[in-house]
Amino acid sequence: MILPISGVLTPDQISGLTARIGAARLVDGTATAGWHAKLVKRNAQVASDDPALAGMKAEVEAAVRAHPVASMAARPMAFGPILFSRYEGGQTYGSHVDDALMGGVRTDLSFTLFLAEPETYQGGELVMETSAGDLAFKLPAGAMLLYPSTTLHRVEPVTSGVRLCAVGWIRSHVRDAGQREILFDLDTARHALFQAQGKTPEFDLISKSLSNLLRRWAD
Repeated sequence: MILPISGVLTPDQISGLTARIGAARLVDGTATAGWHAKLVKRNAQVASDDPALAGMKAEVEAAVRAHPVASMAARPMAFGPILFSRYEGGQTYGSHVDDALMGGVRTDLSFTLFLAEPETYQGGELVMETSAGDLAFKLPAGAMLLYPSTTLHRVEPVTSGVRLCAVGWIRSHVRDAGQREILFDLDTARHALFQAQGKTPEFDLISKSLSNLLRRWAD
């Protein structure tokens, strides 16, 4: 399931994070790339020893956990590293798949949280390479793309302006992507039913099935 999610960050959070990226020490992004991804990664990112980084990571993790759609879709158990990246002047990240383990955390899901408005830079689309063809995303600032870490993907060259984003990885309570999608669909349906009709017997049955499936599938 490849899922765009809007409104993960507030405008104040976006402006705060972008200001801290602007003031941070940036290093070559290949510092955190796997041996094969180093060949195609061309960007800059906040240095791992920058004193602002821990607070930035904590803010993004808290926002993702608190967002109802992101929480339903990911069911996060643990977060791996969260990187803050800057692309400009033709920088790009070629086709790659994320490592299975990042910072000691199994990567079930990856996310890209956009921090710059799409009209402020040219290029820089995040492209998912699927069996049905390429899917390109360039979301508003504060929105996030959530996708299985098994997916080949790339960032197109930024031809003008500056692309800013936070990229992170999640270990889910539910390892299997198909099972996560079933739970997400059931949870979405029961919320819609509750909003339309309240706590009906049908709502209770869906809630029962959702809870029982989660018991079967959760780590």
